[in-house]
Amino acid sequence: MRYIPITEDERREMLTSLGLEKIDDLFQDIPQEAIFQGELDVPGPLSEAELIRHFRELAAKNQDATKLVSFLGAGVYDHLTPSIIKHIIGRGEFLTAYTPYQPEITQGVLQSIFEYQTMICELTAMDAANASMYDGASALAEACLMACAATRRELVILPATLHPEWQEVVRLYLENQDVAMVYLPQDPQTGTVDLSRLDEVPWAEAACVVVQQPNFFGLLEPVAELEKRVHENGGLLVMAVDPISLSLLKPPGELNADIVVGDGQSLGQAMGFGGPAFGFFATTDKLIRRMPGRVVGETVDAEGKRAFVLTLQTREQHIRREKATSNICSNQALNALAATIYLSVLGKQGFRDVGYQCLQKTHYLKQRLLEIPGLKAAFSAPSFREFALRGAVDWAEINRRLLDHGFLGGLPLARFGQPELALFSVTEARTKAEMDAFVSTLRGLIS
Repeated sequence: MRYIPITEDERREMLTSLGLEKIDDLFQDIPQEAIFQGELDVPGPLSEAELIRHFRELAAKNQDATKLVSFLGAGVYDHLTPSIIKHIIGRGEFLTAYTPYQPEITQGVLQSIFEYQTMICELTAMDAANASMYDGASALAEACLMACAATRRELVILPATLHPEWQEVVRLYLENQDVAMVYLPQDPQTGTVDLSRLDEVPWAEAACVVVQQPNFFGLLEPVAELEKRVHENGGLLVMAVDPISLSLLKPPGELNADIVVGDGQSLGQAMGFGGPAFGFFATTDKLIRRMPGRVVGETVDAEGKRAFVLTLQTREQHIRREKATSNICSNQALNALAATIYLSVLGKQGFRDVGYQCLQKTHYLKQRLLEIPGLKAAFSAPSFREFALRGAVDWAEINRRLLDHGFLGGLPLARFGQPELALFSVTEARTKAEMDAFVSTLRGLIS
């Protein structure tokens, strides 16, 4: 909707009806020390035509990602997306549908959510999944809080190999709930959790241990050792998984996970400057009533026909306040539907093929890049879709120069305190010709 300004006379009329003299009177409850004094250093007003022209000029500065060959990952990945997805989710029945507060008249939306939940359960080998979360990071934070409630403990064990930005989200949630955090250190050789230091952790006090699989560096963590340690001490195993990796790896349910979360961007979602996507959340039957969000269930109507209902809603607006598990009040239904279509179109074998290509192409590019003098593998553990390289180069400057050649390079890890490292990602979308051209270009820029 376009902004419609008001006249000075209209402003005075509004203030008079409120019994106020000036606009500042609306904010008299705010302490003076919290109010900005003076004038903001911003440009003056523009006409509508000038404003549209200005934004077009800004938009023209953006890189057209469709013309770049991407080796950038770290949470958002350039996977192939079947065109059928956007055509189906663009239909008015889905695109304009709202949260199903009246389930009896939103059977289509409820069924799509039910099918999504079913696929997440099949993917993770868990008993139940909710209707989706906002994103993977907040889903993980909710999982940690759920583990604390279930165990009545207030300590969460996080791996140092967890995505740094996910760590920040979890920290923000937990510190405001007075939940303590302990970190499992990283083995500098393997790049995974340092198993030799597990005895330093107070397992008997822990509500849960979090394992990201694969971890931030794309490496496969030793889940079995961590699962055994936490369950022996009465805690829960929370796994944050890459859904594409589940096409090849053993699912979390078979690893005795209690709660499974992840980000669904790689399941048929556009990269879209980092969003929107969705988070998925699955758990066991034992813990289902503590799961945040909502769960759609299947039943029959008065005529005995298949029907769908909102079986569980654990927000305080639906149940007694003290019984509420979370304040999350919505779900990413359209994005979850896109993932459902993606998985349906690919099928089991197609989904497995995507994971296999990611694995093989990642290792091909890694071996080719290691042929460049000065570059070394940062870690020794097996990797899936990403890998880190070490090199005494300015990775940020290298990336700027790669753009001139049509490439999005790896993520420089200097922002996370490791200036010699860069994290590269390879999906099934990359071709051998693209990878070879990238290696040749990078070799020229480094040497």
